[in-house]
Amino acid sequence: MTIIDTAPATTITVELPEAFDERWSRLPGIQVEGRRISIDPAEYFFRFESNTWLVADWELVKSQLLDVDETTQSAVEQLALDFVRANASSTSDAAQVLATAYEVYAYLFREEHLAGLGLPQITPAHLRMLREAATLMALNKVELDGHISNVGPCWFFPAATSVVFDLDDETGGMLDEVYHGGWFNEHRRIESIKAHAALGGRLVHGCQSVPDQSGGVVAPYGASMANFRDDLAQFKAGWIDQVCAHRVTPAA
Repeated sequence: MTIIDTAPATTITVELPEAFDERWSRLPGIQVEGRRISIDPAEYFFRFESNTWLVADWELVKSQLLDVDETTQSAVEQLALDFVRANASSTSDAAQVLATAYEVYAYLFREEHLAGLGLPQITPAHLRMLREAATLMALNKVELDGHISNVGPCWFFPAATSVVFDLDDETGGMLDEVYHGGWFNEHRRIESIKAHAALGGRLVHGCQSVPDQSGGVVAPYGASMANFRDDLAQFKAGWIDQVCAHRVTPAA
């Protein structure tokens, strides 16, 4: 994995282990050339107020957190919070955030889970879509007071994936449920909590299910969810429409 250029508020460029679908270039401000991704923050983000993120080393997460079990005295959320406090640090290196996020989602959306998902229509290709969209989503940001400081197209997960991958509404909704629901499994929810410590927080959603489609973000522990909800409600409809406007084919 090669981090190429990360100057704050300038083009973000990263080279990842996996080639991303070049149709991500349908969205403003992003260019994909194989494993190389370039993002112009001025064009890509709807709102870009912060160029710092909280991250922890993925290798450290793997060695010190993923195999630790919760107890009656320390729930998995507390384990993750303690790990973040001890090991996470602030960075203005957006490419480092993307590189870390890629590792997190390559782990969470791995093919070995397919057999137990209970959705035979979900394929390895769908897992790739989930990995790519979630990786880009990691640049979104919520502050401790609940204010949403960074918002890009991948905040609105179903809308962005429908544009990039030409998904109809039914398929996009199904994919969103896999993303949104932690794969409908407590074991995978626990995996998700631990893995997201590498991105400095926990995955939270602005919606309860597919019909609302408000997307999600990795938020720091302790962030005000009431303010988060109110901030999201003010802008989501207009920005979802802007994302959907880039569809090449009409949704079914």
